[in-house]
Amino acid sequence: MAIQWVLVCHGLITLMVVISFLCGQWPIFQGTFVERLHNFLTFGAYEYFLKFVGKMCGDRGENAVISVEYYCCYRSNPTLQILYAAILSTTYYFIVQSSFAYIPNYYLSDIHRYISIVAIGVGVILFLLTSFSDPGMVKAENVSQYISAYPYDNVIYSERECSTCKIPKPARSKHCSVCDRCVARFDHHCGWMNNCIGERNTRYFLAFLLWHFCLCLYGSVALSLILASRLKELKIIHILTVYYGVENSFRGLAPHIAQWLLSSYNTQILLMVFLGVVCLLMAAFFGYHAKLCYTNTTTNETYKWQDHENLQRKINEAKASATALKASLNGLSAVNKPPESKWKSFFRRSPLKDAEVVVKTNIYDKGLVHNFSEVIFPLSTRSSFVSAITKKAKVKAK
Repeated sequence: MAIQWVLVCHGLITLMVVISFLCGQWPIFQGTFVERLHNFLTFGAYEYFLKFVGKMCGDRGENAVISVEYYCCYRSNPTLQILYAAILSTTYYFIVQSSFAYIPNYYLSDIHRYISIVAIGVGVILFLLTSFSDPGMVKAENVSQYISAYPYDNVIYSERECSTCKIPKPARSKHCSVCDRCVARFDHHCGWMNNCIGERNTRYFLAFLLWHFCLCLYGSVALSLILASRLKELKIIHILTVYYGVENSFRGLAPHIAQWLLSSYNTQILLMVFLGVVCLLMAAFFGYHAKLCYTNTTTNETYKWQDHENLQRKINEAKASATALKASLNGLSAVNKPPESKWKSFFRRSPLKDAEVVVKTNIYDKGLVHNFSEVIFPLSTRSSFVSAITKKAKVKAK
C-alpha cells in the first residue's frame, strides 16, 4: 500500500510543479503558494545553484554556467526541440510496451494501434511545419508591402526604422533578438519550436496546440478504456462483492478498485496523469491564442497595450491629482470658509477615481471572420500580395 501512496504523492507533486512553472504568473495565482513556487523554479533555484557553483568551482565554473544559460535562453538552439522529440517518443514507447498487449478489448478495436501511429505522425508534421517554416521574415524586398498591409495606429506602433536591420519597421512587426531578424505580425519566439511565431506560421502553431490537445485527450481516454476493459475481463467487481463481501456501490468499491489499479497497472495510471496534465496545458495555451486571434491581437501586442494603458493611467491619475490639489488650494484661500467636517473628509471621493478611463482601440480588429481569415490565410501568401512584390521587382529590374 505504501507504493501506491508514493505514486499518488508523486503525481500530485508533479502536477503542482508543472502548473506552478507554466501558470504561476497568472493573476488567479497572485499572492499564493503557486506564485512563490513559480518564482523559485524560474529564478530562485537558478540563483542558488549559481551561488553554489561559484563557491565550489570559483569564477570559472560560474562563467561556464552563465555561458550555457546564454546559449540555451538567448541564442537559437535545438535543445527544446530535442526534448520534445524525447518526451514524445518515450511516452509513446511506454504506451506501446504497457498497453498495446490489451488491444483489442471490450471497448477498443485493433484499429486503434494504427490510429495512434497516424495521430503521432500528424503531430510531428505540425511540429516540423511550425519549427522550420518562414514566420514572415521582413526584408528590404517586401517591407513596403507589409507596411501597406498593416497600417500604423500611432498608439503602440509608429513609423520608424529597425535599428538592427536598417529598414523601415512595419506595424505589428518586431525584431527577434534570438533569431536576429524582423518578423511580420510577430507573436512570440517559441523555444520549443526554435522559431518565431509570426504572420505566416501562426496557423501551424494553433493547429499544433489543438492537435496535441486532442492527442493527449485521446491517449488518456484510450488508457482509461483499457483499464475499464481489464476490470470487466477479470471480473474484479464480481470478485470483490461476492467473495470479499464488499458493498456493491461506488463508495464501497472505489477504494478497492483504486488499490488494485495502482498495484497492477501503475504505469498506465502515471501515463494517464501525465497525458491529462499536458492535455490541460495544451487546452489553456490554445484557448489563450484562440482568444488573441478572435481579437486580432498578438502576444507581443498584449504586452505593448498593457504598458501603454499603465502609462496612460498614471498620466490621467497625475492630472486628476493636480486638479484636486489646485481645487484644494483655492478652497484654502477662500475667506471665512467654515472648516470641513472630519466625517465629510473621511468619506470624500478620492480624486484618483475621477481620472479618465483608458480606452483600448485596436484598429486591427475587423470582426471574427476577417480576424481568423488573416491567421488562416496570411496576407503575404495571398495572390495580391505576391503579385505586388513581383511587379515591384520587375520595375526595379528595368
